[in-house]
Amino acid sequence: MSHMNYRKFNNINMEVSALGFGCMRLPTIGDYSKIDEPLAIEMIRYAVDQGVNYIDTAYPYHSGNSEKLLGKALKDGYREKVKLATKMPIWLVQKRDDFERLFNEQLERLEVDYLDFYLFHNMKKEWWSSLRKLGILRWAEKTIAKGSFGYLGFSFHDTYDVFKDTIDTYDGWTVCQIQYNYMNEDIQAGTKGLEYAADKGLSVIVMEPLLGGNIVKPPQTVQDIFDSASKRRTPADWALQWLWNKPEVSLVLSGMSEMQHVKENVGSACRSGIATMSQDELDLIARVQEKYRDFYPIPCTKCGYCMPCPNGVDIPRNFDLYNDGITFNHFPLNSNIYQGVFPEEIKAAECVQCKECEEHCPQNIKISEWMPRVHEKLSSK
Repeated sequence: MSHMNYRKFNNINMEVSALGFGCMRLPTIGDYSKIDEPLAIEMIRYAVDQGVNYIDTAYPYHSGNSEKLLGKALKDGYREKVKLATKMPIWLVQKRDDFERLFNEQLERLEVDYLDFYLFHNMKKEWWSSLRKLGILRWAEKTIAKGSFGYLGFSFHDTYDVFKDTIDTYDGWTVCQIQYNYMNEDIQAGTKGLEYAADKGLSVIVMEPLLGGNIVKPPQTVQDIFDSASKRRTPADWALQWLWNKPEVSLVLSGMSEMQHVKENVGSACRSGIATMSQDELDLIARVQEKYRDFYPIPCTKCGYCMPCPNGVDIPRNFDLYNDGITFNHFPLNSNIYQGVFPEEIKAAECVQCKECEEHCPQNIKISEWMPRVHEKLSSK
């Protein structure tokens, strides 16, 4: 039988399984809040029995029921076999007392008195600044000192600049969690952020390795590229191995909703390793990236010739969110990012149709015509 591969959280000398279990997409009955408990518990315990030793959840997952379900799954000796991580819903923090109140509520739901990792959930520039004023770092350090959790980190969906700033303004981070996959090399923290964090000594946890499942069933033209490889892999396995190939990736989290996903992903993790992909295989992924871009409705190559916009619009980033949303049916998340993360002044809505950018666009994109459509689509719920 294959054995789980382990990787290092270098800064704390801890070994974690290559695959972590993310509890955001557990199997449900009917709506998102109702978890299929027997199946979810069976899946989590199966993964742990196969060597998965890192489990991640958060306050809002499954409308608060993910933490409760995980508490049940980790009974019967399973808590002792894993590193447990959850995240503080920083958007609910109004005053200093909320840190302790939310943290205690999470311990209660999980039925534990200790967390291995505690992350600030979905870190954003304005929240980071107000949290620091409220004294969140002092609270975290005191809570670690009294033995309630082990290590502090943050999860992230904002821009590279905010990511770098978050890392640079505090030297007590252990881990950061970023959305990252072969189609998101230039989105959010991206490859640049992955390398920056690793260089600063943080361990990097990857979420959305399969872009919410959107790159596991590729269109035929993409599948044809995979089929041309001498080594046969499923599209999911290609995506996961591409991540594990990188030394900067400490752990890949997968949100699994079927037992089959767990078995397949555990199998992939058992075959994983740093620098195990050949140059031919990496070239094949580059061809897949290119082929997916053929499906983008806006032929933007992110060359940046259109920038700076005299009105402050970040043209390539607006196009990126739109293209990604259309191509991978990823609009709920991308609309949330547009509405909740993008500063107002860089949104497509700020375009005044001056057309100055269009003179510089090598792809001859009618930017002034696209911007209102991009705004309309990304503003709708």
